[in-house]
Amino acid sequence: MTNSTEQQWPIPKSVSEVEHYMKQKVGLGVSFDLNIRKLKVLKKDVHIYSVSGLVDTRFAIELVEELVEINDHEKLSTDLFKIIENRLVNQSVQPITLLTEMVDYILSGLIVVVIDGESTGFVVDVRSYPGRSPQEPDTEKVVRGARDGFVENIILNTALIRRRIRDERLRYEMIKVGKRSKTDVSLCYLEDVADSDLLNILRKELKSIDVDGIPMADKTIEEFILKQGWNPFPLVRYTERADVAAAHVLEGHVIIIVDTSPSVIITPTTFFHHVQHAEEFRESPAMGTFLRWTRFLGVLTSIFLLPLWLLFVLEPSLLPEKLSFIGPNDQTNIPVIIQIFLADFGIEFLKIAAIHTPTPLSTAMGLIAAVLIGQIAISVGLFVPEVILYVAVSGIGTFTTPSYELSVANKIGRLTLLLLVAFFHTPGFVIGATLLFLFLVKMRAFNTPYFWPFLPFEPKGFLQIILRRAVPGSLLRPSIVHPRNRYRQPPE
Repeated sequence: MTNSTEQQWPIPKSVSEVEHYMKQKVGLGVSFDLNIRKLKVLKKDVHIYSVSGLVDTRFAIELVEELVEINDHEKLSTDLFKIIENRLVNQSVQPITLLTEMVDYILSGLIVVVIDGESTGFVVDVRSYPGRSPQEPDTEKVVRGARDGFVENIILNTALIRRRIRDERLRYEMIKVGKRSKTDVSLCYLEDVADSDLLNILRKELKSIDVDGIPMADKTIEEFILKQGWNPFPLVRYTERADVAAAHVLEGHVIIIVDTSPSVIITPTTFFHHVQHAEEFRESPAMGTFLRWTRFLGVLTSIFLLPLWLLFVLEPSLLPEKLSFIGPNDQTNIPVIIQIFLADFGIEFLKIAAIHTPTPLSTAMGLIAAVLIGQIAISVGLFVPEVILYVAVSGIGTFTTPSYELSVANKIGRLTLLLLVAFFHTPGFVIGATLLFLFLVKMRAFNTPYFWPFLPFEPKGFLQIILRRAVPGSLLRPSIVHPRNRYRQPPE
């Protein structure tokens, strides 16, 4: 619970010294939410420290009542330390001896009880963090399936996974990150399955983070442990669904859970992990495969449709005569590439505006933008109709990508291809697409090839990517996670 760089002071035996330390170093008496409750138990001073808003008041009152009743039932000659330990009626009570450790616990929302004349205090877990109840994530909705999603409370998030994996080998390692924020970060994995080398890397990276705090939670953690710089493609997968996280844990992945974040980080992941969706596994294998192929088509459309159409506009000779109708039939004074960029960024403006617009107004705003702005822009000659059509289809393809981070990265790749096609025509498209492919093939995250199982090619893994196989037929865990136990069925 404590930071190794801090000096480890023992808890003073005098409760007045503890109170003085809390006033001088922690802000007792200045911060209104920092509380102290002073009791006299068998003529000894007992102080209880807590933070308002982070503790469950009902349980705190019950603890105070239990301690006060000691005066009515016990003699002065009894061992007060043992009596108080027995009277703290809670499922989580542990002794502490360090002052810095005590402060960390208090600021994390636990209650600390100190007794005059004793250098050991008690920590009681009665946390009740403010937050919302589990509900279905907006970005990962399914037609059929669980409606409970992660919230901003790490305790609830670990419970949602534990409810789905009741295995004694499921582990939650807790690490505190941030010298000031001291945010709880947990590694979730199956002890007999997860790759020990990956676990050692993650532990080392998390413990080496040297920063005041991580208010942006999981995204800050990702930037520290991956150091991907300006690479737009996501090297880890985020999910807000507990069933998706549990499925990856069973495969051998390691999950990083950060307090205050409603999403968790899945490691390691490849490009194809980002284009799978829970809906595929809630349908029959045939239906799931159809949905997966449709999603793949949408991803390819979001990247290559606009650059390919622009190439045909600039070099009509590449089009077969029967497909000549797809070119622009109207002429404007604005170059097509400018029209595409204006329309593409217009969609981005609408997306950003929709995020920041209250829900009752966002639908009306979308209708105004689609009907009025789009139609008027065509009528006045700003856009040709084909530009609106293909930009809209590419935009829809972007939204079919389950991973928001991957959809934005694909859009950056599309805009880069558009510029290359505008300047260099056919060579620009061929070279740009080749460089994009080589860039993805070269990428690695935690020593994991980004384009596995396509490159390096693995037939069984590739078949599982192309087809949504039935669960009874998927007996092996993916080799990319280097599981210590390849077989899915538990050992006897």
